[in-house]
Amino acid sequence: MMTREEIQEALQKIAFQKSAAFCYQDYIKCPTGRCPICGSDDLMRHLEGVGVEWGTSWVIEHILQEELTPVALEEIFKESIRQCYPEEVKVGWITVDTIEVLKSQDPISWGCALSDYESQEEEEGTIMSFDNGSSYYWTHEVEALLEK
Repeated sequence: MMTREEIQEALQKIAFQKSAAFCYQDYIKCPTGRCPICGSDDLMRHLEGVGVEWGTSWVIEHILQEELTPVALEEIFKESIRQCYPEEVKVGWITVDTIEVLKSQDPISWGCALSDYESQEEEEGTIMSFDNGSSYYWTHEVEALLEK
């Protein structure tokens, strides 16, 4: 299993391979890492068919979005809850879905529990995010992508 730092370095390397240095001032690709017109080495990255931007984090996010499917964290959390509690509960004379009762009756508690689950999975190295938690990917899928 690769460390987070090793994964980040490998993704950075792929981002540099798939994108090109780009001078926004002269609006040209600069394969040497320096603009042949203005001489600048303060260059953006250009990803064909996507656009230009500073840094490589956006290139990494694009590569991951194209190659992998983000983890449906709430669905996996629901499945985890279903393994711990009965699928349905009886309230008075009606039988209702346990998950829906938890979510509707205490949405704050549900959100806290989901957040705790997300943190635990990330801490254990099962999932990882490259955009500050907006989307998560299975670590083993990221590693498999890097082995290609």
